[in-house]
This record gives sequence, C-alpha cells and structure tokens, in this order.
Amino acid sequence: MNKAISIIGSGFSSLSASCYLAKAGYNVSVFEKNDTVGGRARQLIKDGFTFDIGPSWYWMPDIFEKFFNDFNKSTSDYYELDKLSPAYKIFFSDEVITIGDHMDQICEEFERIESGSSKPLRKFIAQAQDHYDIAINKVVLKPGVSPFELVTKDTVTRVDRFFKTISSEVRKNFKNPKLISTLEFPVLFLGAKPSQTPSFYSFMNFADFGLGTWHPKGGMYEIIKAMKSLAESLGVKIYTNSNVEKIHVENGRTKGIIVNGNFIASDMVLSGADYHHSETLLDKKYRQYSEAYWDKRTFAPSSLLFYVGFNKKLKNIEHHNLFFDTDFENHAEDIYDDPKWPENPLFYVNFPSVTDEGMAPKNCETGFFLIPIAPGLEDTPELRQQYFDIIINRFESLTHQHVKDSILFKESFCVNDFISEYNSYKGNAYGMANTLRQTAFLRPKLKSKKVDGLYFTGQLTVPGPGVPPSLISGKLVAELIHKNEV
Repeated sequence: MNKAISIIGSGFSSLSASCYLAKAGYNVSVFEKNDTVGGRARQLIKDGFTFDIGPSWYWMPDIFEKFFNDFNKSTSDYYELDKLSPAYKIFFSDEVITIGDHMDQICEEFERIESGSSKPLRKFIAQAQDHYDIAINKVVLKPGVSPFELVTKDTVTRVDRFFKTISSEVRKNFKNPKLISTLEFPVLFLGAKPSQTPSFYSFMNFADFGLGTWHPKGGMYEIIKAMKSLAESLGVKIYTNSNVEKIHVENGRTKGIIVNGNFIASDMVLSGADYHHSETLLDKKYRQYSEAYWDKRTFAPSSLLFYVGFNKKLKNIEHHNLFFDTDFENHAEDIYDDPKWPENPLFYVNFPSVTDEGMAPKNCETGFFLIPIAPGLEDTPELRQQYFDIIINRFESLTHQHVKDSILFKESFCVNDFISEYNSYKGNAYGMANTLRQTAFLRPKLKSKKVDGLYFTGQLTVPGPGVPPSLISGKLVAELIHKNEV
C-alpha cells in the first residue's frame, strides 16, 4: 500500500482511525496541536491528584472490547476494568436515588419511589435492549452516505420510534418526576433535550441499566494510552505540539498539510479535529458547509468544569453523582431554547478516588465538577467563580458536610478553553446533537464533497457524540477511505 495519510488531532476517533488504517497498510502520521495525545480526553495531574479533563463515564464496554478485538487484543491487555456498584447517585432536593449495578436492584429502587413502576421499567429496558442491538450492530455501523442505510427490516418495523421522542415514551409509562428525570438523563450524552431526541435512542437507557457503569483503573486516560500504544505498535507515527495551519489542495485534491509552518506531503488527509475548524483550514471554495449552516445546527452543550483537590475523604458520595435538586426542564431551556447562563443549574460530580485510591493522595479526594451550559456564552473568571460558589454551597447542603475549607486547589475549564485548546465551534463540549434532523445521513459527511482525498471523523459526523461513537466513527472513516482510495 504505502500511501501516506496525515491525521489531524489525536482524540478517540483519530486514534481509532489511525489503528485501522495502519492495519490496512497505510503510512499513517498523527499531528496533535497540544503537548499530549487524547484531544478532549486529556489528563491533569497536580500535587498527586489525577483528573480526567474530559470524558469520565465508561459506558458500552462491548464497544471498547470490539475495538481492541479487531486487532487481536483485549481491553485487559492494557487496563483493568471495575464495574461500579452502585453505578451512581442522583440527589434531589428531598431524596437520593441510588442506581445499582443490576436490574433487580434498580427495580427495587424504582418501587421504593413509585409502587408498581418496576413492571413498566423492565418492559422499557427490554425495548431499549432491542434498540441497542439494532443500533450498535446495524445502524451506527453505516457511514452516513445515504438515507437508505436506515432502511432495514429491523428499522422499518420500528419506524415510529424515530418520530416519537424519549420524553413522550418515558412520560407515557412513568408519572413520578424523579423517575422521569432518571430515565431522561442518559440521552443528555447525545447532546439534545429528551423532548427532541427520537425514542429509538432509548438504547442509552440499556447502556446505563443493562450494561452498567465501569471504571478503568487509573482513569479514562488509560484508554487513550492503550490506543496510543496500539497505534504505535502498528507503525503509526504520532507528533505532539504540531499545529496544523492549512490543508493544502491542488486541482481539487488534497496534497498534504502545513504543520508549524512546514509542508507535509500526504496522499490523503483525515481530520478528527472540530469539523467547522477543519474546514477553515481550506480555501473558501473547498469548504462544504457555510457559516450559516453551522449557525443553524443544534449543538450539544458546552461545560463549566472544575478540577478540585480536597485534603480529606468526603462523605455521602459515590464515584458518580448527579445533582438534580433544581428543575431539569428549566436548565434544558437555558441550554437549547434561550441560551444563557442557567439561574439554577443541574450539575454532576465525579470522585474517582472513591473507587480508585491511586487517583488521589492518601486520605484525600479528587473531585471533578461539571455544569452543562449553552455553547457560545460569555466566559469570565468572575462567572466561573460565581457558579462554583453556587454548586459548592448546594453540594455541602445535599451531602450534609463542610468541604470548602478542605479545598487545596481548584482549576477550571470552560467555553474559552474549549475554543483555545480544541478549536471547538462556539466552545461546545460534545459536538453536534443527535436530533432527528441531525441523525445518520443528515450529519456532516465523512468524505468531503469538494476535495478528493479529504475525510473527517469525530463527534460532529457519524455516528455522533460520545466516546464509543467516536471509536466507531474512526472505524467507519477508515473503511470508507480504504474503499475509495485503493
């Protein structure tokens, strides 16, 4: 083969694609603008505390296993996985719901909240499992080239589930608002309101309740290290501190990239960087999508993140904790309908040191706080501090402990950082939402329509937001390249 391909960015989708392309015989080079690989899944180590800067939920373990199996490897060759028990806690203003690590426990908890709710729950999750099997084994493995990819005997008989919403399906079966919020929460990983997400995406509920929540010992960055190791073993060359400044095109075909002022010749170019940013690296006549196009898309949220080191072990918490003590709908409206800083934000806190003591010094706690916000908002130090004060006060109240005096340090990351670190469009954190009008073939394409030899991968194209979909996106684009370029 010996054809050279340059890959822009080193996130999950780029590293995935690099492995598949190297295995197929291509000469693969990866160029990362930051000083470590991983894209949004980088790591912060400070004073003995270890933080995953980006993704912190390990769902769909089968997708990770399938990836490594494609190279005759297993996840266990690279990192140790623990199933979390319980999976997570949800804090409401007057109650805490604990999600166990198997369905019987979860059904007991649902019954505690709403008598008789376990029966519709089992039915709902059985349907979600059906959706999961179809989605993961058929729908998401399509490259988004044609609408006919979605037309199979499985999807035709379930076509109504693409036009109903998660919200309507959940509310048809459950009346308790806390249970509704619990079941609507997983689709937030897809980047849209439950009322705008097709009910077919209930497969996320099976990923949650059916497959469980896991933790790679050492943190999510262990996956990145594993993929980097695999890629390099296949011959991939990875260059950090390598900012791609332009995609060079001649006569409608890519000829390479300009990196830190130097031209790197390539037969093909694949960008796993932000799709909008990637097109700005092209002359205007070669861009597929206008600024008006991007402005009209529904983007997944951005986030205000805090990485906090505590000098003591905290009480009444689990590894994953959701704080839904304020109105779910109002916060969603502040993200999608009338974008502004939320008055009463929901938030999430991850304490990996609860189950993985090596991620914090002895008798200390590593805390990762996240507030979902609309992309494109004003981002100032004063706003960051204002919102930290809001959530830390609520955290203390709901977990019945004082923690502010135990903070050794805190670092923050928000809209401006997503733009400067990842060239993220409007500082979004999760890519483009999976609404009905932004699903499958309706998403930005893996292959450029205007430049031969130019391809894209990642959460703005197919299949969509999230770590497992990013692994799949890398595989899809590698297969498409091999099909078109051999």
